[in-house]
Amino acid sequence: MFLLSWILFPVRFLLGLPLRLCHLFYSRDSATSSVRGRRKPSRLCSFARVHRTTDRRRGVIEDLHLAIEMFIESIFDFFHKAAHFLLSPSEVKRVLYRWFSSQSRGNEDTYGLSDACVPTATLGENDPTLTERKTTFHQSLNTDARTCQDVITELGYPYEAIRVITSDGYVLLLERIPRRDSRKAVYLQHGILDSSMGWVSNGIVGSPAFAAYDQGFDVFLGNFRGLVSRDHVDKNISSRKYWRYSVNEHGVEDIPAMIEKIHQVKTAELKISQPELEEERNGDQPYKLCAISHSLGGAAMLMYVITRHIEEKPHRLSRLILLSPAGFHHDSPLPLTAMEYLVLLLAPVLGPIVPGLYIPTRFFRMLVNKLARDFHNYPAVGGLVQTLMSYVVGGDSSNWVGVLGLPHYNMNDMPGLSFYVVHHLAQIKHEKKFIMYDYGSASANMALYGSPKPLDLGEYYGVIDIPVDLVAGKKDNVIRPTMVQEHQRLMKDAGVDVSYKEYEYAHLDFTFSHHEELLAYVMSRLLLVQAAQKQPCNQKASRSTEKAK
Repeated sequence: MFLLSWILFPVRFLLGLPLRLCHLFYSRDSATSSVRGRRKPSRLCSFARVHRTTDRRRGVIEDLHLAIEMFIESIFDFFHKAAHFLLSPSEVKRVLYRWFSSQSRGNEDTYGLSDACVPTATLGENDPTLTERKTTFHQSLNTDARTCQDVITELGYPYEAIRVITSDGYVLLLERIPRRDSRKAVYLQHGILDSSMGWVSNGIVGSPAFAAYDQGFDVFLGNFRGLVSRDHVDKNISSRKYWRYSVNEHGVEDIPAMIEKIHQVKTAELKISQPELEEERNGDQPYKLCAISHSLGGAAMLMYVITRHIEEKPHRLSRLILLSPAGFHHDSPLPLTAMEYLVLLLAPVLGPIVPGLYIPTRFFRMLVNKLARDFHNYPAVGGLVQTLMSYVVGGDSSNWVGVLGLPHYNMNDMPGLSFYVVHHLAQIKHEKKFIMYDYGSASANMALYGSPKPLDLGEYYGVIDIPVDLVAGKKDNVIRPTMVQEHQRLMKDAGVDVSYKEYEYAHLDFTFSHHEELLAYVMSRLLLVQAAQKQPCNQKASRSTEKAK
């Protein structure tokens, strides 16, 4: 990351120079034009509201253009004022008098200065109050920093954020579109370098989260560990320690913590809204929970179900819908194969030095977001980047440029990637098996798995006791259909109730593109699970008596 910072230092300097110069020329004007003692709406908040509505972000090229124009204008303004003062001594005396007298007159003189500003109002505003409008280059350095909460609430849906703490101290954000009295719920889990935003990014019509809510489901959106902000109970946790996790931790720490939190919340709420509901008996739960997962989230979800069975704990799920799930990767394009051997070869060196792959500073995150905006504004540049990204992942035709412009890749925070997750995926690809993380020594594996080698999860598919729906993309070159079919073959051989479906999609089309055909299929599989039925107390009592006999 330090090397990246030095390489990009000239870019950072060139972008920062106009900002500093404009700030120097406009700081005094901004200070004198501010109105004291009167409560006004924040210009930044107003800008953010309009910005979220129009999504008109500026890229690096546009920012440089704007900075140059403002810089030239400020230079001319400076010389214009200097010439005016030199040719008008009386004006200089008046300004100096007002400046010295303002110390004693306080706020009274400030109101007099504010009268020089021209108030304006814009048609169509929610609050068409006369306000002053000034633009500075500093404020124009905007990125789309919307959160999943912003998207959900702006579209008129309810929202709830739930803080979840894993057993190893990671703080996760479980987001929700609540239907508190619903007896059917769905849990959506994203894939690699993604977040809950992926499930709502297509708006009301094309997003699985909104479609499930409209079908009467209580919707929960999970977020894996791995944000740049490094949210942890230990606020002083080091970068090396924070990023020390593999796919194992997603499957045996993150998902169990979030599903148990869903269980606690749903059980408590249903008891309040439906007082006739009895305590759980004989393993029954008062709601049905389905899971929809994409890519790495699918592999982690399968790991969760299998390990919960091994630990003899309930997984609380009624159905799995896995969209292009990870787990098998030996049939993959040449660039990914080359990356596999490179990661396995350099893992002992890179692991301690670069534990996490992420953009470390707000400036460089802002730069990436603005470059993504340039890719949209200048199609030729965007087409070049799209082609290069497609070659890197073996020709996958996903909208990689569009994904880079999503709000969760902003200057405040963005998903990162642990090197050990990459190392784990390389191990899976090399072994041609869906294995848990290999810690590199027989003793370490024995301590964790009870065997010198990591568990082969494919051998445990027989313990999956719920229906599984697998969906593959014919144009997906990240996880090819043959690899999803490998899941299907092992599940069929193990007697799992499994279905398989293919569509003409690339890897990211499952979440970031609007496909009504896919959405209709996913909803049809969800609706196969009926809501938990209420049972009269006497029926439950009689059933318990029969079992006792």
